[in-house]
Amino acid sequence: MSAKITLTVTQGKLQGQQFIFDSRTSCIIGRSMDCNLQLPDDEEHCTISRYHCLLDINPPAIRVRDFGSRNGTYVNGKKIGQRQTNQTPEEGAKFQFPEYDLQDGDEIKLGNTVFTIGIEVDPYEINISNFSPGTIYLNKNPTQPPIFLEIIKRLLGLAEDGDKNLIAIRGYQIVKLLGKGGCGEVYLAQHNQSGKFVALKVMLPAVAANERAVQMFLRETENTKALRHPNVVRLIDYGYSENIFFFTMEYCEGGSVSDLMRHQGGRLSIDIAVPIALQLLDGLEYTHNAEIPYVKLGDGGFGKGRGLVHRDLKPGNIFLACVDEKIVAKVGDYGLSKAFDIAGLSGQTLTGAKAGTPVFMPRQQVLNFKYAQPDVDIWATAACLYYMLTETFPRNFTGGDRFLAVLQNDPVPIGARNAQIPQHLAEVIDLALVEKPEIYFKSAAEFKQALLGVL
Repeated sequence: MSAKITLTVTQGKLQGQQFIFDSRTSCIIGRSMDCNLQLPDDEEHCTISRYHCLLDINPPAIRVRDFGSRNGTYVNGKKIGQRQTNQTPEEGAKFQFPEYDLQDGDEIKLGNTVFTIGIEVDPYEINISNFSPGTIYLNKNPTQPPIFLEIIKRLLGLAEDGDKNLIAIRGYQIVKLLGKGGCGEVYLAQHNQSGKFVALKVMLPAVAANERAVQMFLRETENTKALRHPNVVRLIDYGYSENIFFFTMEYCEGGSVSDLMRHQGGRLSIDIAVPIALQLLDGLEYTHNAEIPYVKLGDGGFGKGRGLVHRDLKPGNIFLACVDEKIVAKVGDYGLSKAFDIAGLSGQTLTGAKAGTPVFMPRQQVLNFKYAQPDVDIWATAACLYYMLTETFPRNFTGGDRFLAVLQNDPVPIGARNAQIPQHLAEVIDLALVEKPEIYFKSAAEFKQALLGVL
């Protein structure tokens, strides 16, 4: 049960009784025997009409509308409907009175009976109205320049011809472009036989790739492939051929959080942004402790180890998928972009013309580019939550070098960006963005518990 609504009688003859709703329904309150919330047909309840009011319930949402009752319905002391004294119930029923959205703690009064509304919501549930998977994520612009599309189509052709180096992409055909970055592009691809969709990512090194760099990156890729969690985008398979890296990944039809924000017109509500962050933290808690096949040992060799850090968390690589009719947030591009950088394959440096944008990066990562402790992901998660709720970055980036701004500018308290954020939630987010002398929350579990404690 993801959400439930409880009506508790707090005044009147039935005081103490509760009525619980945990699914989509309607509820008519009145004295008639066929009301699904029937009140006694006695002298104490005689001021309540036979069909008094309607509750439209879709947890966690609930609305009330008066049915043209004789004595009216009151919400928090305000009358929301009542027929004229000279009208019969049948005449009153011809009028449709306004509906009122109810919140947790609101009171409905009918005669001497008072109901108090209780709304419980699963903090992990992402409720996005009119969410249309497959429509908000697409980059419909043609590839410019067309080099990647030409490359991947040629590789798909070679795969069909039996090239063993390309078995990971055999049987797929390109459907459309999903997105692109400095070193690669992502396509929607469909398998010819199964019909299954995948995200096919292609990465082209910006510099000549030596064998050491290639093997270094492929080891990191194998670590990513080992990850299995509902809140982490699965890397299905990968390959390397003709200086091109390619990956088949779980396809998330809801697009990214960046796409969602554009679709929603900017900032997200708390009941969307916080559940996304909570699910994201679950994924990070797993990956920061997961067993991975390749960790560099003291003797220079490699062996199994634990924990993998993302190092490049941002709204553009937090994805949304529909699983069992629920919206699920997933961490995408797990470590691939940073591993590509660290292996020297991107050709980018912190001072280059194509330098990354450190708006979701803690100062520890700027001070040491290879710094890769789990707490940098926790800070970035807080920065993403901040951005979802305010549509601004935690720091001020106005002119000058953005990496220098990370070192010099402290995060702005979130309440200064959006005064509507509840104080306790704002305090936790601000705490999560503390980075001097060190990042405050060291683990995803710590930040998650702090968020749950203020919801």
